Amino acid sequence: MIRIPAHVYDAIVAQAYSELPNEACGLLVGTENEVVKQHALTNIDHNPEHFSFDPAEQFQVFRSARAEGLAIIANYHSHPETPSRPSVEDIRLAYDPNILYLIVSLAAELPVLKAFNIQNGVSNEVPIEVF
Repeated sequence: MIRIPAHVYDAIVAQAYSELPNEACGLLVGTENEVVKQHALTNIDHNPEHFSFDPAEQFQVFRSARAEGLAIIANYHSHPETPSRPSVEDIRLAYDPNILYLIVSLAAELPVLKAFNIQNGVSNEVPIEVF
């Protein structure tokens, strides 16, 4: 399970809408399974079907998390027109088995956020608790 404060959930969804038609992306930092902060990152691909983090922004998040005694516990991105499940590319690019991968879909009337553990090419959904 991953626990996400309501204000972080709201920020992820707002970012996803604000970056349409492209995918939005970012990192979540915290302790074990509880998110403390959301870091919106630039999708340097500026593309509606895939994303790449800005390396300088990503490195800054790693440094600030470490300085605060936190860890990267998840990354997230949006699917503007497809369901919130990992694509073949998402699974192929899931290099870190120690974090979760969150996807917010904007394909339906209401946004749908789901979390996945992806290891060795296999994705399993993980419950999300928004508090």
